[in-house]
Amino acid sequence: MSNQIQGRMLISHNFNLSEGELPLLNRDEFAQIFINGLQAKDHIRCNMIENAHWIVEIIFSIADFSAEEIGKICDQILLDKRQAQKPDNQIMPDILFLGGKKITPAISASANSLQPGEWGVDVVETRSASIFISGLRWEEMIAQKPADSIFKIEYLGDKN
Repeated sequence: MSNQIQGRMLISHNFNLSEGELPLLNRDEFAQIFINGLQAKDHIRCNMIENAHWIVEIIFSIADFSAEEIGKICDQILLDKRQAQKPDNQIMPDILFLGGKKITPAISASANSLQPGEWGVDVVETRSASIFISGLRWEEMIAQKPADSIFKIEYLGDKN
């Protein structure tokens, strides 16, 4: 992948569920889900990083994947893992992948911080995606951003 133009995505985790709905994941466990899930994929590298907010770094070939495609792959990886961990008596919660391309100056020059042109993705596990999105004021946040600089991937649980 060294000869290809690369994209970079950093992922954080927001666990917005009550105790017992799904196992709480520590940073290592959360990162390992994606490291294991992406290890067989060509043109994608994944590792855990040390940062106060970001947990996972994904380096990918932009010739082969868009950031949203990487988000969808990661969403499916997390969904598969969480469905296997879900207690039988629980309804699967909602999962959100809220992605945005950094267009403002970096907060830090650290290699583990989000840099301009890179993608930051907040992964949210919640009982209600709509309440969470409303609380974020997501529509207001993205209103002035170019459409190709944001994405939202939603898995809306198994509420029947």
